[in-house]
Amino acid sequence: MNDRHNDLLKIRPEIKKHQTFDSMSDEERFQNETLRPILKLQQPLLVEVFINYANKHKGVFHELSIDKRMQYIETAVHKDQKFRNSIKGMLIGQFTVAEYQIYIKNSSKLNKRMMNLVITRLQDSMQLLVTTPLSKVV
Repeated sequence: MNDRHNDLLKIRPEIKKHQTFDSMSDEERFQNETLRPILKLQQPLLVEVFINYANKHKGVFHELSIDKRMQYIETAVHKDQKFRNSIKGMLIGQFTVAEYQIYIKNSSKLNKRMMNLVITRLQDSMQLLVTTPLSKVV
């Protein structure tokens, strides 16, 4: 029997730090109940996807200062539509059908939250990104 809904929810990590309250907006509730657990689950993949992105762009990222690396991540996520859509697909693919129905009602605001969370996660993973060798693409 196909139990995708429950299977997806079972594999998500629990995030105790972020609680939900009655006074929260629908977007904030979705962010805390859905987006944050999915991002935590997908963290290793997000890092690998970013490393691949940096490699395909001649490995310039590795040669930058820390401040410039932070800006590079932000610019890549905000400005590169193909990269951004790839990341969105990785995250949306982890939604249950019910979550997707919520998402499509307010996708613009939720996309903004989603991408800001991705940027923060990648920037917070800077240490991992810096210590992982970025081999040059030949």
